[in-house]
Amino acid sequence: MSALRKKFGDDYQVVTTSSSGSGFNQPAPEKKKKRQRFVDKNGRCNVQHGNLGGETSRYLSDLFTTLVDLKWRWNLFIFILTYTVAWLFMASMWWVIAYIRGDLNRAHDDKYTPCVANVYNFPSAFLFFIETEATIGYGYRYITDKCPEGIILFLLQSILGSIVDAFLIGCMFIKMSQPKKRAETLMFSEHAAISMRDGKLTLMFRVGNLRNSHMVSAQIRCKLLKSRQTPEGEFLPLDQLELDVGFSTGADQLFLVSPLTICHVIDTKSPFYELSQRSMQTEQFEIVVILEGIVETTGKSICILHNSLCSKR
Repeated sequence: MSALRKKFGDDYQVVTTSSSGSGFNQPAPEKKKKRQRFVDKNGRCNVQHGNLGGETSRYLSDLFTTLVDLKWRWNLFIFILTYTVAWLFMASMWWVIAYIRGDLNRAHDDKYTPCVANVYNFPSAFLFFIETEATIGYGYRYITDKCPEGIILFLLQSILGSIVDAFLIGCMFIKMSQPKKRAETLMFSEHAAISMRDGKLTLMFRVGNLRNSHMVSAQIRCKLLKSRQTPEGEFLPLDQLELDVGFSTGADQLFLVSPLTICHVIDTKSPFYELSQRSMQTEQFEIVVILEGIVETTGKSICILHNSLCSKR
């Protein structure tokens, strides 16, 4: 007999396998097919929405949240594209005013007052716009008082520029301040185990914090996802059941200064009470762990999902 040990925090999960002393080769064990999870180990939900009318319009109605939820490469692309298009458009407006007034075809001398001094072509109009938008300061190019349409365009440019800056920079700031990467330093045990603890059959897994900064008001919850059929004959493909991990005793409120073992007692109120050892190996279900708390360094709330499948011990 040989024993295969799989580390589970400070404990070990022991699975015994038989070996034969004969000279015949043993058949290779069949590879298990990779299960399609509802929630991956990294917390990503494998959900695709379909048959939803007006889905695009719903996302556009909350454009700010949609931009924040996009991936970084799309955020940077939209950021650069928006500013590039806005700059070229406003520079074209200054060039059009100079073209209509004839400033591009007249010599700028002391006898003629143009709308914008020293704007001769589109590149010079673009440089004047950048100086105005970035508040670099006027020197060689400046607006004169003989151009009311230029003054109106200047006011419009200032208002639109402030709106675009507030929208895009605010979106980038919120996205950078999101504590999503904080989940990389919150570790969960690879497997859940069932063993006796304090004379009770208990499902256990561990969670730990790698950073020195604490998780404030950390709370943990567990959901059991499985399909079931109601007495009325209705089939529920994704029924959610709550696993008690100490809600009544306050054990779900965590103080993560060191790795903790989260326990769920399998009693008459537990969804696992009627499952045998064999059925737990064949049943299709998932345990989703939800850890919520506040990041101490930023004060931002964070919600972490982790998927753990139960295995026997």
